[in-house]
Amino acid sequence: MSAVRDLVIVGAGPAGLAAAAEAHDHELDVLMLDEQPEPGGQIYRSVARVAERRPADVSFLGADYAHGATLVDAASGIDRRQGATVWQIGPAAKDGTREVIWSQDGRAQRVSAHAVLIATGAMERPVPIPGWTLPGVTTVGAIQVSLKQAAIYPTGRLVIAGSGPLPLLLAEQLRAARIPVAAILDTTPPGRLTAAMAHLPLAAVGAPDTLRKGLTLLRARDRSGIPVWQNVSGLRAEAGPDGSVTAVRFRTSSGADERVECDVLALHEGVVPNPQLTRLVGAEHRWHEAQRCFHPVTDPWGETTAAGVFVAGDGGGILGARAAEGSGRLAALAVAHRLERLNESALEFWATRWQMRRLGERALRRLLDALYPAPDWIAAPDDDAIVCRCEEVTAAQLRSVAGHAAGPNQAKAYLRCGMGPCQGRLCGLTVTEMIARVQGKTPAQTGYYRIRAPIKPVTVDELASLSEETAA
Repeated sequence: MSAVRDLVIVGAGPAGLAAAAEAHDHELDVLMLDEQPEPGGQIYRSVARVAERRPADVSFLGADYAHGATLVDAASGIDRRQGATVWQIGPAAKDGTREVIWSQDGRAQRVSAHAVLIATGAMERPVPIPGWTLPGVTTVGAIQVSLKQAAIYPTGRLVIAGSGPLPLLLAEQLRAARIPVAAILDTTPPGRLTAAMAHLPLAAVGAPDTLRKGLTLLRARDRSGIPVWQNVSGLRAEAGPDGSVTAVRFRTSSGADERVECDVLALHEGVVPNPQLTRLVGAEHRWHEAQRCFHPVTDPWGETTAAGVFVAGDGGGILGARAAEGSGRLAALAVAHRLERLNESALEFWATRWQMRRLGERALRRLLDALYPAPDWIAAPDDDAIVCRCEEVTAAQLRSVAGHAAGPNQAKAYLRCGMGPCQGRLCGLTVTEMIARVQGKTPAQTGYYRIRAPIKPVTVDELASLSEETAA
């Protein structure tokens, strides 16, 4: 593929789909690459197929999920490759273009583009409690994906443990689908409602519909009859005789130890940006104290410090699906303006609506960050908890080197944490915060793993196919 594209979009979630539709409207030559078999991202997973083949499921998944079908339709006119795993974005060439390399159907391919938009969204924050790698322990997001993509639902005694809007949404979706929940363990620290009240007035003005939906979910949980423990901590999953999870232990707000039997334990402590591609291109990142994660530094249009590389959606900072659409459209408008498809006045005209929406969603996010902060114990797992799932590195092992490791990269050299198939996605933030605590530094001072290509596993055959393409 030798032609230079105007824009390559990585990811077909709300940000990527909205960007593709906007770019297409302004006659940009767009290529969209998405790792999943169907568009929609995590939040709108398989939405077009579900709406067509399982319309009854849309009723309990909700109207917000159904909205994803309109995004898929709006972006139907662009060149979209599903099942395409991007594993390299090269440095800027002399003409400012960048090469993007991906694998699809066992072969690697490449394309150059004037601009690249990373719209890979967010991932659930790792929750490294003892026993989180046991069979039967999963995440709230993973259960949602199973419901959407394959109509697979949990059986047996399901316990939801965590904090934030997503556990509330899942509990309501399961209730509507008549799937029982044995208990909800709310890990929200005490006193957060008082702390969040200062942000309520602006959130009520900026995103009243979303706020109203959240309050409805809270009331639905409280009226559901599901046993709810508030302000819990000290989560620990226990294994049964067959090695799978059989119970979860925790401390109540009064300090008492409790045990709830379960067959499935769904964990959730919020979402964080997926940093792999923005790290790969060398974009600057900053630590976000309220969200306890790194964000890529961007300008108002989403361009990172790596020239020509934009980021949209939750990959640039957690704001939610509605804001993700707006950020995708703003990035596409900026690219269209740079390539002289829009003049300055047209750019301002088309951008105003999305800029105003982003202001409202930011007001709501400040409330949510204050109400549902990641609990402090996230950065201080028990010694026997596994921190790096890929290499089975425990918290005790990491602490044994944290005092003299120069940072996460040297810890990687000592212990192989971050060297497995996920390339540090599931342990990076935990490793950063643990080392920072031991050394008395901030996470910003401690830093993060150095990410190199390929960021996903690649076969020798796929690498060889690039040589064949070059020779041809």
